[in-house]
Formats: sequence, C-alpha cells, structure tokens
Amino acid sequence: MARINSNTELEELRQEILSKRDQNKPRIAVCAGTGCLASGAAKVIAALKEEIKKQGLNADVDIKETGCPGFCERGPIMVIYPEEICYLQVKPDDIPEIISETIKERKVIDRLLYTDPTTGEKVTHESEIPFYKNQKRLLIGTNINIDPKSIEDYLAIGGYRALAKALFDMTPEQVLEEVKRANLRGRGGGGFPAAKKWETTRNVPREPKYVIVNADEGDPGAFMDRAVLEGNPHSVLEGLVISAYTIGSHEGFIYVRQEYPLAVENVDIAIKQAEEYGFLGQNILGSGFDFIVNVHRGAGAFVSGESSALMTAIEGKVGEPRPKYIRTAVSGIWERPSNLNNVETLANVPLIINNGAEWFTSIGTEGSKGTKIFSLVGKVNNTGLVEVPMGMSLREIIYNIGGGIPGDKKFKAVQTGGPSGGVIPEQYLDTPVDFDELTKLGSMMGSGGMIVMDEDTCVVDVARYFVDFLCDESCGKCIPCREGLKHMREVLNNIVEGKGNEGDIELLEELSRLMTKASLCALGTSAANPVSTTIRYFGDEYQAHIKESKCPALVCKELVSYYIEPSKCQACMICLRNCPVEAISGGKNQIHVIDQAKCIKCGVCFDACPTRFGAVIKISGEPVPASLPEKERSLVRGKK
Repeated sequence: MARINSNTELEELRQEILSKRDQNKPRIAVCAGTGCLASGAAKVIAALKEEIKKQGLNADVDIKETGCPGFCERGPIMVIYPEEICYLQVKPDDIPEIISETIKERKVIDRLLYTDPTTGEKVTHESEIPFYKNQKRLLIGTNINIDPKSIEDYLAIGGYRALAKALFDMTPEQVLEEVKRANLRGRGGGGFPAAKKWETTRNVPREPKYVIVNADEGDPGAFMDRAVLEGNPHSVLEGLVISAYTIGSHEGFIYVRQEYPLAVENVDIAIKQAEEYGFLGQNILGSGFDFIVNVHRGAGAFVSGESSALMTAIEGKVGEPRPKYIRTAVSGIWERPSNLNNVETLANVPLIINNGAEWFTSIGTEGSKGTKIFSLVGKVNNTGLVEVPMGMSLREIIYNIGGGIPGDKKFKAVQTGGPSGGVIPEQYLDTPVDFDELTKLGSMMGSGGMIVMDEDTCVVDVARYFVDFLCDESCGKCIPCREGLKHMREVLNNIVEGKGNEGDIELLEELSRLMTKASLCALGTSAANPVSTTIRYFGDEYQAHIKESKCPALVCKELVSYYIEPSKCQACMICLRNCPVEAISGGKNQIHVIDQAKCIKCGVCFDACPTRFGAVIKISGEPVPASLPEKERSLVRGKK
C-alpha cells in the first residue's frame, strides 16, 4: 500500500475500502481476546475455518477474529452479521450446526442464545442482551466489529480521521483548547485533567519532549487497558499522535505489562501498519509533523504504574518512584518534559476531536465527563468488562448490568479502584460512580477495578489480602510505605488468626494516617484505603474477630470449626473418603464424627457433603451447637 500524503488521499482510501465491502454478506465475528482464548476460542476459530472450507463457503462467508466485547463470563462469544445474532459459550462441536442452520438456512439456534434469568426468554441480538444494552460503549463497542490486526478495519469505521482533522484543520493550541473544554480527566487513577498535563509539558522550554502510554495495568482482576490495546490498538495510537502534535513531541513510548503478550503483538502490528500508511514516522500524512513510537515491556512490578517509577524503568533503571518536587510533566524521562496518559484516556481523544467537546461533556456528571470502563468481577452473575457513562450508580452497574449476586446471596460490599481502593457497603449502593463521589466514601475510581463481595466475604480478610499484595509490591524506597505495610500485615494476620488484641484497630488507623501523609508515591498514600474503609464501615467485624475470636462470615480458617450434625448425617462416607488427614471417623451405617484435634479446617468435608443432606456445618466462636457430641464440644471449646 502506498503511503498516504494528505487528508484527501485518506478519505479516498476509506471510500475505496468501504466500496469493496458487502454489508449484506454473512460475517462471523469471534472474540479472540485473552479471556475468550482462555475459554477455548482458538479451537472454535479453527473449527469454524475448517467447516467453512469443508462446505465450500470460503467466498461466501467472512470470518473476523476480534477483540474483547466484554461479556467474559459467557465466552467464547460469536456474533453473526448482518442479523447480529449473538451466540455465547460456543464450542467447536457447535460449529457444523451453526454453519448449516444459521449461515445456510438463516435459522437461530436457541440453546446458544442468552437466556434472561428473570423471564426465561431467549435474546437473539447482542444489543438486546441486558449486559450490553445498559452500557454506553464508546470505546469498546467496536471491538466485536473489527480485526485488531487490520488497519483497514479501523479506517472503515473512521479511523485516523481525527488525526487528519487535528493536523490539517486545527493548530496545536486549538486541539489543546478542545480537550480542555471536554474536561477529559485521566482514566489511570488520579483523574487529573489531561489538558493540564499536556499544557504543562507543552510550555516547558526544553527539548526533546516525550509522550507515553501507561498500559502497566497491575490491579488484580483489572483488564480494561488490555482489552482496548488488544481489540483496537489504532485508537490508542491515534490519540497518542494527536497528543504528541499538541505538545510538540516527536517521540513516544507505550509501556505495556510483561503479562500482556497479545496486547504487545497487536500493538507492534498496529505500529508497523501505521508507519506503512503514513500515520507514524516522518512527515505524517504530508503535514510536516514527525513522530515515532517505541514499545517498552514492563518487568511486572505493580509500583511501575506510578508515573515517575514508570519513567525510571523506561530509562533502564529499577522502577522506583522519585520525589516529585518537580513533576514528571516538567522533568520526566532523562529529565526531559514527559506527558503520561493511560490507554483509556488516549482512546477518548479521537472521539473528542471528531465529535467536539460539547458532545463529550453531554455525557457524565458535572465534574466527570464521558464514559468509564470497569472490570466487573467477584460475586456477581455477569463478570466482564463494562463501559458506562460517568454518574451511573453502583447499584445499576452491579444489578442491571452485572445481573446481581449469584445464588440469591446478599450483597455485602464492593471495592472500587484496585488494591488501593476502598470497600463500599450496601448503604451506598446508590452512589453515582465518578471521581469525586467515590473519593468522598474513602474509595476512588482508580483505573477501573470493581470487585463485588457477598455475605460470605470476610472484609477483615479482604483487607489483609490487599495489604499483603501491596506489601509485596512496594518498592521499599520509603519507610512509611515499606514498614507501614509490613506492620499492617502483621496486625491483620494476627486478627484473622484469632490473636488480635485490644488497641489493634486504633493502631491500624494510626498507621493508615501516617502512610497517607508521609509516603513517597501514590502506592503508599492510598495503600491504607482497604483497611481504613473496612474499619469505618465494618468495625463490628473487626471487634468480633478480636473480642470474640469469631469470623461472622465463616471465612478465617483459624476461627472456624467443622462438625457433623448427627440428625442429618446419612453415613454415606463421602466426607470420610475425601478428608485428606483422616480426621473423620465412622463407617457404613454409623454416624460420622470429626476429630477436632486432627482437623486442618480445609473445608473439604463441607464441600463434599451433598447439599440435600447438609450434614457438615461450619461454625465460628461460641456458642458451640448443643447437637455436637460432647467429645467434639469439649475439643471445640478447647480450641477457642
């Protein structure tokens, strides 16, 4: 393909691509994102290609391997166009039937459709599935329509039109003003206005200037940036080039997690294609503007998501944060002005340039405009990637999109903002989700992690888990973070093991205040959020652990005992055969008994006992059930 040297040539190419595409031709789009690949999408795609070839339909049907459309709970996902028939959890064995029935006969296969759990009705079209229809997917909505390895697919949906508009119809000052009026806030965690960052770097009288994409997404359960980079890498590249033009930068970096090989592969392909077509490199689109991009793979350190630590890593040093007496926007990589935005922030830029600031500000709340992508995970029926307008309530996200809590369990809390985010209880479910409202509750937007917890979750154990994670991920450079997290972990471990003491809660609160005020970077200043919010909203659970040696959620291993209810035991010997330490005695037609001295509290007996019997019961603290045999009662009391 010849290099494009003007806006006119770009539009001519776009029309040429569209003219060759028959919108009525059957097209099968299969998610080939990491989530669906883990569910077997590669085998589905292979079977699809083989079956189409076998039935002689190569010229009649197009196959498109796409990025993640979000509904990870139901992968592998397939959408058949032009009818928009959506099939979920497709298996290789389903392919012959799909080709014969749906492609040839235009018949819908009911068993592969989404079933509405409330009405039992089958939903045929992707856009009508509640998980999708309650979202506003500006950034990830096109993922199921385009092949991320095809620049022509991106051009067909209007790709690089915003770049051409910026280069030929707008000055850098006008682009900056448009982004400023849009009030685009950074989606990486802090919510800092993107235009202010751009302006600061632009105004520094030093060269060279650098622009960087932060794709170091280290939060457990978070995969927003991965999905955008895997599914539509050109949208991020386009936003990056526009930011470089605005700032006056001629070199940029994409810092990607080592654990994202598919994202790296797709980004590398996208960069090569963009260079060949003239969207990157020298004299972009004939405008006279030069810009190159380098991909830097991170080494897996969570702390490298922090701006100064990320830039230190790009320099080839250990990824440790620096004191920000001078901001990285002024002195970043190699002490040069460096602007850092995350993946989602930059993917919004082409939308703003194409549609205008007024369009963007019509979405969202007063202080938080546009949409936000969340990874909705945990104890919720529909896990996956969701994109919603800022201001949608937690309740709407969890129940209308997420489908509520599995097994009719009771909602307990939701953590937003990743491992440094706060835990929000049920009473605040109607809180609108935006940067400011979540901060008021002691949590934060963060990069977009959202972990739902039900009644069987111990919030003390949750706090311990995240503190343990952050303790391991702390770079150790500053004492408040390094020692504060270690001390917090020690106190929380004691509490969940039944060794908590009076004053532990106050000590945790004091450590939280110290770390928040004195830590060097955002990891340390926000690390106490899981602890401080669980104490604030669930202080009674901490008290139960410390004063009563009791875990109300029956989670903390050292505070839980298992016993067999004699009246319910059917002597089926299932629990006895599954016990790994032979702590259960009894035989055929004999009531079984758990020897508390041998029991390692693994819970295997509890899980193995048939639900129709429910003979194995889990307890925590006093009183010991009266039905427990006296031998076991004394052993349980002795363990308290």
